Amino acid sequence: MKVILTQDVKGQGKKDQVINVSDGYARNFLFPKKLAVPADSTALNDVKNKEAAKQHKIDVERKEAQDIAEKLKSITVKFEYAAGPDKKLYGSVTSKDIAEALKRDHGIEIDKRKITLTENIKSFGSFTADVKLYTDVSGKINVLVTSKNA
Repeated sequence: MKVILTQDVKGQGKKDQVINVSDGYARNFLFPKKLAVPADSTALNDVKNKEAAKQHKIDVERKEAQDIAEKLKSITVKFEYAAGPDKKLYGSVTSKDIAEALKRDHGIEIDKRKITLTENIKSFGSFTADVKLYTDVSGKINVLVTSKNA
C-alpha cells in the first residue's frame, strides 16, 4: 500500500515522502497514530503543490540574495575613527559595525554573523569583507577606514 508520511518515521522515511508499506502496518500502526495518510490522488496533489511552493520560495530567496550581492559590489562602507600616534585605531572595525553601517547608510539589512573579515581592521585603509548571503550566493563589501582629522 502506498502512503504519504505526515511525520518522520524512523526506519521508513521523512515527512511528505511517498513510501510503499504493507497493508497491516499502514492500517494498524501508521494510520491510527496519524503518522501517514493513504496516497490517493488528492493527497499526492497536495504533496506536489507543497514541493512546488517550497521550490518557489527557495528560488525567490536566491534571487533576492543575488540582487543584494550585485548592490554590494558598488557600495563602499566608510568609517571615520580616531587613532593614536602610531596610526593604529583605538579599537577595531567589526562585522557588527559593518552591518549597522549598511543598514543605516544604504538600507541593506545583513546579519553580522554572515559578514566575514579576513583580518581584524585596526588601521586606516581600504579592506574587503566577504558576505554569505545564501547557500551558494556570496558577495563582497568594500570597507574604507579614514582618520577623523582628515
